[in-house]
Formats: sequence, C-alpha cells, structure tokens
Amino acid sequence: MFRLAQETDQDWWDVEALFDLCFAPGREALSSYRLRDNVASVAELSLVARDSQSILAGAIRYWPVRIGVMEALLLGPVAVHPTHQGEGLGALLIEESLSCGRALGWDRVMLVGDAPYYQKHNFRKLEGLVMPPPTNPDRVLGRALVPGAWKGVTGNVRSFAARRGGA
Repeated sequence: MFRLAQETDQDWWDVEALFDLCFAPGREALSSYRLRDNVASVAELSLVARDSQSILAGAIRYWPVRIGVMEALLLGPVAVHPTHQGEGLGALLIEESLSCGRALGWDRVMLVGDAPYYQKHNFRKLEGLVMPPPTNPDRVLGRALVPGAWKGVTGNVRSFAARRGGA
C-alpha cells in the first residue's frame, strides 16, 4: 500500500536522491532539463509515494512548457525505487497525477521517454514538435487530457522562462 501526497520542500532531498539512484549520471545535462531551468514545477502535480513505513518509494514531477502560443505539461522525471519496481507504482503516479492535471484545467502533456513503456499510458509519438537538441524525435511523446488537445500543435518546445515571442 502506498500513500500519495504532493511533494513538499521537506521531500526535495529524498526525491533528488531517488532520481540520482534511478537515472544515469549526468541526467541534468539532458535537453529536457533546459526547459526546467528557472521554472517552478507544477506543485499540485508533483507527487511522492511513500510505503507503509513512510519511506519514499516513488516520485513524479511536472513542468509547464510552451509550444507556440499553446501550453503543455512536461512530465518528468518519474521514478520508482528499485525495491518497488514492478508493483504498478509508476502507473499509479502517472495516472493519478494526470487525473489531477485534467481537473486543474491542463489539456495536454508531453515527455521524452521510452515509447513501449509510455504507450501503455496512452502516450503517442508527437509529430511537428521540436525539442531542444539533442533529443531523439522518436522519444517525444504526448497524451491529450481532453479530446483533440494536440491537434494542430506544432513548433519549438520552449521553457516557461523564455519570453513569449522569443526562444
């Protein structure tokens, strides 16, 4: 049994340690991290999962991004401690947070990730979006939280910190 809660400032170090454990060294050099620089995460959707002993078992974060004049959520990172992998916790974090995102009025979510895993959560390859390099376009995936939310959305994915008309 897991208890989900919004990530707090007190969770930050535990969550960062979990991400360090689950991802390759240098994860912060990835292009998706440039979209997060100087931008606050979407706090209401950034969740932690603790086990019955209150030990951090998983975490998920979201960030706002712009594509042209449209806005989207950038999912990631999401991680599950190796001792809890295979228990459905990643799916729980993804689905619960996306349900909350829809309730908060977000229309679309994107990520850079492994299509075989995220297809199970109704993510599909996005065409016409350009992530900062170097990003493999086959790993740029999206999910509409409302029908048709990705229709006609194309262009450069930009940080919320970037000026509206600029890069």
